Amino acid sequence: MITCTVRYEIDPAKLDAFERYARFWLYKIPAMGGTHHGYHMPHEGPNDIAYCHFSFPSLAAYEDYRARMWEDAECLAAYAFATETQCIRRYDRSFTRPVLDGKTPAELGLM
Repeated sequence: MITCTVRYEIDPAKLDAFERYARFWLYKIPAMGGTHHGYHMPHEGPNDIAYCHFSFPSLAAYEDYRARMWEDAECLAAYAFATETQCIRRYDRSFTRPVLDGKTPAELGLM
């Protein structure tokens, strides 16, 4: 599994527009074979930073999603909305491999 984390710099005056954009991807990523772990909107601290996390079974599955995304009318409409509203100033993506299964100290050889 590979997880994509997107760090957004957003316009705080356009938070409602960004949240509309985010809610689309919460619907669309699962429809395209991924798992969305949610958006994390500004609350305390900087008012112009948001994050999202979503996973695909492999890097190849993510790359397939990216190729299909550019041919999907709903995805293109979402990107057009973000461009029109200018709710996103910039974004960065990073990829990680999650560790999701906990083990006892004995199972890990720590004791």
